[in-house]
Amino acid sequence: MKRFQDALINKLPMLVDTTLRDGEQTAGVVFSNREKLRIAKMLDNLGVHQIEAGIPVMGGDEKEVIREIVSYKLQASIMAWNRANLEDIKHSVDCGVDAVAISISTSDIHITHKLRTSREWVLENMIAAVEYAKKEGLYISVNAEDASRTDMDFLVRFAREARTAGADRLRFCDTIGVLEPFKTHRIITELIEKTDMDIEMHTHNDFGMATANTLAGLKAGARFMGVTVNGLGERAGNAALEEVAMALKHLYDVNLGMQTKDFRNLCEYVARASGRQLYPSKPIVGANTFAHESGIHADGVLKHPETYEIFKPEDVGLERQIVIGKHSGSKAIKMKFVEYGIDLSDEEAADLLKSVRAVTVDLKRTLFDKELMYIYEDYLYEKKIAFSSEKP
Repeated sequence: MKRFQDALINKLPMLVDTTLRDGEQTAGVVFSNREKLRIAKMLDNLGVHQIEAGIPVMGGDEKEVIREIVSYKLQASIMAWNRANLEDIKHSVDCGVDAVAISISTSDIHITHKLRTSREWVLENMIAAVEYAKKEGLYISVNAEDASRTDMDFLVRFAREARTAGADRLRFCDTIGVLEPFKTHRIITELIEKTDMDIEMHTHNDFGMATANTLAGLKAGARFMGVTVNGLGERAGNAALEEVAMALKHLYDVNLGMQTKDFRNLCEYVARASGRQLYPSKPIVGANTFAHESGIHADGVLKHPETYEIFKPEDVGLERQIVIGKHSGSKAIKMKFVEYGIDLSDEEAADLLKSVRAVTVDLKRTLFDKELMYIYEDYLYEKKIAFSSEKP
């Protein structure tokens, strides 16, 4: 857990990956123990600060794999998720984790309709759980479930009492993804001012703003960012690790020293393990992120990559692709054929472009390399026939 401790001492922003817990709570997703172990290692090699490895009280395979992850002595802190009761925490202690997340609902709608109890009961159980975990020498994140719909006065009281009991940070959970960045910034600013407590953003993507809300929280002073690989998670998912990390680096100029070149491999592996397709248009790691078809775009990126690329494809484990399709231009055609060792003239490229556009419209897609070569061979054949017919 050295990486986590160093970042704590230096008060750096930190990534808390919960792919193995919240990510696996995606409906229909189950990771095998072997997959969990591999994902944990890949996250650690990438440079994640804390890994939420699972829920020990589930017992069986879950408890066994958490123990094995702990045994690897990774650079990242290993955290276990718990409800606010002592039995859950005892199971976490038994696994040897160095950190626990203690979760309980704080919104009135949850307290009334889910827990069917009172605010005082919530506080009492949270405090008892935190005090017990503190005696065990654990780092403690207190999770305010449904924090984004919680009365601010009660949330402030909850955070203050958690801190007094021994909690190290408050996980602010936008459990049903109802925040937007401006409101997020306002709430987190107020929460920090009134509690002086470290805040972790844990956002969901129901309105497509999980990453934006996480970054808005960071801008307001939150230090910890809860994420999952590919944005896995309940319902529409969580903030995506790869999106948050690259946005920090390129939009906020915050370099956490991540091995970002490993993103594509990690995201592909988690996609296969979760049975969830990695869509071509997925930000940062999707196959289309560095694929250029439009003539204007392809021409620009071939002349100077930064015209249409904010970072290099190899920075995230991808390669640039010049895709030939309906919207391609003659310069892209010429460049593509250079890959085949063929130097087309301007006239030949213009002639081929007509055929390329006609075929792509018929097929309703871009062309494979072999299809381009077939078009070229047909072009040469027709040119030869035309030349022969012109002879006297």
